[in-house]
Amino acid sequence: MNLFSEIRELVIEQLTAMQADGALPEGLDFTNVAVEPPRDAAHGDMATNAAMVLAKPAKMKPRDIAVALAAKLADDARVETAEVAGPGFLNLRLAPVLWRDLVTSVLKTGAGFGRSNMGQGKRVNVEYVSANPTGPLHVGHTRGAVFGDALASLLDFAGYDVTREYYINDGGAQVDVLARSVYLRYLEAHGQEVAFEDGTYPGDYLIPVGQDLKDKVGDAYVGKDESVWLAEIRLFSTEKMMDLIREDLAQLGIKMDKFFSEKALYGTGLIEGAIESLESKGLIYEGVLEPPKGKKPEDWEPREQTLFKSTDHGDDVDRPVKKSDGSWTYFAPDIAYHFDKVQRGYDLLIDIFGADHGGYVKRMKAAVSALSDGNTAIDIKLTQLVKLYKNGEPFKMSKRAGTFVTLRDVVEQVGADVTRFVMLTRKNDAPLDFDFAKVLEQSKDNPVFYVQYAHARVCSAIRKASEAGIDVSDATIAGADLSDLSDPAELTLARKVAEWPRLIEIAGRTNEPHRVAFYLYELAGDLHSLYHTGKDKPELRFVQEDNAAATQAKIALGRATAIVISAGLGILGVTPAQEMR
Repeated sequence: MNLFSEIRELVIEQLTAMQADGALPEGLDFTNVAVEPPRDAAHGDMATNAAMVLAKPAKMKPRDIAVALAAKLADDARVETAEVAGPGFLNLRLAPVLWRDLVTSVLKTGAGFGRSNMGQGKRVNVEYVSANPTGPLHVGHTRGAVFGDALASLLDFAGYDVTREYYINDGGAQVDVLARSVYLRYLEAHGQEVAFEDGTYPGDYLIPVGQDLKDKVGDAYVGKDESVWLAEIRLFSTEKMMDLIREDLAQLGIKMDKFFSEKALYGTGLIEGAIESLESKGLIYEGVLEPPKGKKPEDWEPREQTLFKSTDHGDDVDRPVKKSDGSWTYFAPDIAYHFDKVQRGYDLLIDIFGADHGGYVKRMKAAVSALSDGNTAIDIKLTQLVKLYKNGEPFKMSKRAGTFVTLRDVVEQVGADVTRFVMLTRKNDAPLDFDFAKVLEQSKDNPVFYVQYAHARVCSAIRKASEAGIDVSDATIAGADLSDLSDPAELTLARKVAEWPRLIEIAGRTNEPHRVAFYLYELAGDLHSLYHTGKDKPELRFVQEDNAAATQAKIALGRATAIVISAGLGILGVTPAQEMR
């Protein structure tokens, strides 16, 4: 039940009737007519911009349209009042029975309340994390991992067919560095003293990998030239690191549907095929790029390269795909990888990149546009940096990793649920401060606690009612008489619950899972407000031991709220709390 969609349909129906009556001209486009919560709750339950968006095409004053529409809407039993505000905004107050019916609908629908068919089963590929397989995931990866996973869950809830994918960057020189670093740990396992030069990975996490290699091959590589062992250790090390990364992701409850290896693109014709596809469209040519803007690098020189005419698809400059020595640029395998995604038939590609990949956005969008002839959409989301603190002081780096704070450091400090929720308390492109002390505080200022406590409060009320011998099972309260729900605080909570289906569609349309976290905080606030009002007004308390009918009605509202909180936390990957300790 999407009450906002229902009232919007009513508005469209009445606008159509106005056309039939001659009060509005024919041929108007109602696409941008919206029904949404008013900016100020004191103005009503819902507001519509119908008069404002139709005034210009109708060649009428917005207020004249609003007055006529208000009269039409006021005749419907669902609308208590329709008031014109300002130049033509229309504020609606709905009959209280609608909010009670909404509560019943939530209880009957259960966890599926708010699920949408907006996505219509369209296939979406969400690629996230995609860290180099050279070590454990760090806190920056953590934010991208949580954001990507929550976005995938959100899109699934909104009716899309979602694939979660990890692109393994195992085709570059960094994996050779990994192999050399593991070789040093291998020698160390044989009792040799080793020195980690600049550019190698000195973290302790490679100690067991070196030991595992010794267990596998014995002393076969000791004292041998790099040409003997590099390829084998490279493969061995990458597999070990991916095992470590899978374990890291599991710490956050993340499971990928597909892992795609960059290495699989080389020597298989996939890169060549992608470039040939662009060439067949006249988008590949030999040329010399203009020098970089600003200060010219000392080693820059004009040289002919194979270029992708990405400016034809919205990029600022054309991009090299092959160097003058005939080797592929870093961009070429990325083109091939996305060509593979396009060929797999996805309707939408979503890439989650770190903030340092901002320069890749336009070129990647240009590539997908060219490869798919504009038929495959792509959205690239950048996740900004996370600054770690403890009691206001910068958090120390991890000895285990050598140079950075790992995902496991974070999860071991505060738990997966807190980590995930906090990572979504800011929009992805806004910096995030993560204070290990503050995120564990039991206060309103800690959104994790605040939302979890709201769910736990409802669970506590249900237990208390059951102990008092009152039947508050879902089946019973779904059929309860809710006429007792009439206090403004109760109706405010019901109105916020009603926003859930609309919120899902907005967040799913914009690819912004942080909206779910924001909404849950507001919903929890209305629940807590009602609870505290009950301290002064006993008739509003969830459990009234001498009145089973009133208890069932109030528990019905609380339970509907808890169902939405649980669904929202599920999207964020957080387990709802049954009790707080």
